[in-house]
Amino acid sequence: MSDARINNEPGFILHTYPFKETSVVAEVFTRGHGRVALIARGARRPASALRGLMQPFTPLLLSWFGKSDLKTLHAAEWQGGLIAPQGRALMCGFYLNELLLRLLARGDAHEALYERYTETLGLLAGEGGDYEKILRRFEKNLLAEIGYGATFDHEADTRAPIEAAARYVFQPERGALQAGGQHGCPVSGQTLLDLAADRFDNPTTLIEAKALMRTLINHTLGAKPLYTRQLLRELTDLSP
Repeated sequence: MSDARINNEPGFILHTYPFKETSVVAEVFTRGHGRVALIARGARRPASALRGLMQPFTPLLLSWFGKSDLKTLHAAEWQGGLIAPQGRALMCGFYLNELLLRLLARGDAHEALYERYTETLGLLAGEGGDYEKILRRFEKNLLAEIGYGATFDHEADTRAPIEAAARYVFQPERGALQAGGQHGCPVSGQTLLDLAADRFDNPTTLIEAKALMRTLINHTLGAKPLYTRQLLRELTDLSP
């Protein structure tokens, strides 16, 4: 592995945890290097310049070096230009961070997803944000970016176009199938067509898209549940 220094790489803190007496390990999402684990030495010391920067939803310019999976952070600078989400939007932001932590492999660059994440944080922080619509769109794009994108506008077996008025079930391993004795997540043809077109204005589409995205994400994650999804369910009436 290269020991070259990476300088001034745009990124966000996804999660931190204490390391030894005064340091922290920061899981970060960067534009050009994907998810990276960085040790910020001395960041918990009161006088540390890094102490106030190791926070989620803060646009940073990060510099690091190291050969192992755990790199050493040697500089971080606040980039500005983005208001952190608050309240209910903040919990939605933590949900996005957990998705990225659980679904992204370390070291795989996803520049388009990085731009989508930055845009999504801005939408969450905006006044009167439609959180359900924002989350569903991000989930769909995240799954597509990591290779788990689904086909929503054609039936899985026959490749026939989806009909808006028909009922279907969606199986993560196969796709949309005509309802009738098949197991899977029930969904209307209209919802499938709306998902294919990235439309989330129909209330029924939002309800069914939530169930379908949850099915696809759970299938991708495996048995371990998402902590933030459960927290949102317990603390608010909004649950991704």
